[in-house]
Amino acid sequence: MIITGLLLGAVLGFVFQRGRFCVTGAFRDLFTIRSSRWFTAFMVVVAVQSIGVFALDALGVITLESPTFPWLGTILGGLIFGFSIVLAGGCATGTYYRAGEGLVGSWFALIFYIVGAAAFRKGPLAPTTDAVRSVETHTGTLPALTGLSPWIFVALLCLGVGLAVRHHLRRERQLTTFRLPASKTGLAHVLTEKAWHPFVTAVILGMLAILAWPLSWATGRESGLGITGPSANIGAFLGTGDWELVDWGVMLVLGLLLGSFVAATASGEFKIRVPDAQTTVRSIIGGVGMGWGAAWAGGCTIGNAMVDTAAFTFQGWTALVFMVLGTGLAAKIFILGHRGTGATPAPASGADRTSGEGTAADAGASRPVKLTPIS
Repeated sequence: MIITGLLLGAVLGFVFQRGRFCVTGAFRDLFTIRSSRWFTAFMVVVAVQSIGVFALDALGVITLESPTFPWLGTILGGLIFGFSIVLAGGCATGTYYRAGEGLVGSWFALIFYIVGAAAFRKGPLAPTTDAVRSVETHTGTLPALTGLSPWIFVALLCLGVGLAVRHHLRRERQLTTFRLPASKTGLAHVLTEKAWHPFVTAVILGMLAILAWPLSWATGRESGLGITGPSANIGAFLGTGDWELVDWGVMLVLGLLLGSFVAATASGEFKIRVPDAQTTVRSIIGGVGMGWGAAWAGGCTIGNAMVDTAAFTFQGWTALVFMVLGTGLAAKIFILGHRGTGATPAPASGADRTSGEGTAADAGASRPVKLTPIS
């Protein structure tokens, strides 16, 4: 049954890559260009998933329980993780899918993310994780605290996200956009050439996130999407050879690599890109920091900020807030701090573009093209 993890991961990797869905960019854009468009897309994933998660719980397919809230580890880990993803050039998922595109900087970030996650979750630094996460409160979800139906919070979340989506769609209609002339037709054009709208990508990711819950539970792994735990298991497996560590989650993250590689190759965006020395060092430091922060926080931008938020856990929402703050702090130091000084910061693993600008810019030909206005 764990093979379903590989299959779902491959589809996720394909969608993340083709949709250019960068969570780091979504957080960073809030500070660098004052845009919430991609953050709104991220929240669409959360809103869609929240509907499915509580529907599955109501149907008895899964059972949601109220966890504790390890607030100290969540706050500190969220800040560390948010700061580190700017250095690494992508969050956990972004690092996986960019590694599949051929970004060598992301290879370094991914390797050291796995090392950091394994060290802080299962290795010699695990006691520090246990210590910071032992400071907790016993009520861990908003429905448990208030006694209200979770569907009230689902409705409020969907309403708020829906209004944000409407705002951005109205702004888009006021803009003149352009597209490159299509070289493919039909399904091939849609899957490997056409730019995917962020909100469409978000809905697809939300539905895949819902599907992850019953598929994962069927194997005994009672959780939804997650990246840090499986990555730590990979690191522990490489050190011990214990095959019991290879579970549905491990297959999921391996599938991410596979799916993004297929998508990048099919769209002509796969290209080996070697970073400079500064970017390499930043990628390594960022990778370790991501593993450290995610271990202390109890999850990354997927397990915490995308999945636990959909279940309205305090850990998920607190982690989301402090990951955004950590990203903002790093953006101020490494991106905004260079503006007006004449210095240009080195890009981190090719990800220091505005969200939605993918590696097509790197892999595309330099030939002149005719841009066609979209009516």
